[in-house]
Amino acid sequence: MRTPAATCHPLGRTRREASRSSRRKLALSISCRTVWQRLPDGASISHPSTHPNISTLFTELPFEHRVGAAAEAGFDEVEVWWPFDRPDPGDRAVDTFVTRCREEGVGLAALNLDGGDLTAGERGLVSLPGEESRFRANLPVAVELAERLGCRVLHALYGNRVLGVDPAAQDEIATERLTLAARAAERIGARVVVESLNPTDNPHYPLRTATDVCTVLDRVAAATGARLAWLCDLYHVQRGEGDLITTIRRHADRIGHVQVADAPGRGEPGTGEIAFERVLPELTRAGYEGRIGLEYRPSTTTEEGLAWLRQRGLAPAVSGVPHDEQEEP
Repeated sequence: MRTPAATCHPLGRTRREASRSSRRKLALSISCRTVWQRLPDGASISHPSTHPNISTLFTELPFEHRVGAAAEAGFDEVEVWWPFDRPDPGDRAVDTFVTRCREEGVGLAALNLDGGDLTAGERGLVSLPGEESRFRANLPVAVELAERLGCRVLHALYGNRVLGVDPAAQDEIATERLTLAARAAERIGARVVVESLNPTDNPHYPLRTATDVCTVLDRVAAATGARLAWLCDLYHVQRGEGDLITTIRRHADRIGHVQVADAPGRGEPGTGEIAFERVLPELTRAGYEGRIGLEYRPSTTTEEGLAWLRQRGLAPAVSGVPHDEQEEP
């Protein structure tokens, strides 16, 4: 059993953890959830703050040290691809990850469901025949992990087209599994998001545009009533269809999460062709109130890659850290 509740911070952190988080915030002298940027025409607009994806940032370090590195860089939340090598890694592995986040005072902003073997080219299980047991084994573990760390975004990669399988049959499988995921997420106050991937990097992934994703969202809603949202990954949108501002405006009401990397190289913002100083304020105008996930691959080191964001007041992000309010046995 844990020590008595009297030793625990109201948000589920120990006093030591809360003190560490408070010192970090004071030292950085940032306390707002949103920041302000002066636009070229002289108008000011707020836009969401950021958090790192520790599957692509801080990769100079072993995975188990990346949450701590993110905390030291001033971030109070991270996002991550499925952080285990199995769909159900067991209680000990999950507990270790949760403890690591809590000890560092870091919340979990977004979590991928098990996406299969990404290094081998797999891009999710949602529509794949023969993966029902793996998907069902993973879903409750992911939802529990999300609940324990206050995560409100679960990302379900759709899955590649399979040679010799009718695409309509895959879409039917996806409708069923996305419905299961959406309903499980709703029970903890979270939402499932689905993203498009550009065809240059992902030639077998069928959702290539925001419209493709919205077609899936509508299909699931019509069939089962389950509500999902679009993960607007600016890198994939730019490479897959371009015209970012028009795409954001057209699908603004479907956005459930945003990720950034520059195009075409997927480096940090400022290394490619995306005009982030125009695009990021457009997200706020469109009504997006969430944070932005940094899912890029640093061109040098993670710390050097954060310079562009720090120069514009977009990193580090520090505000209240969502954690469980319940003590765990």
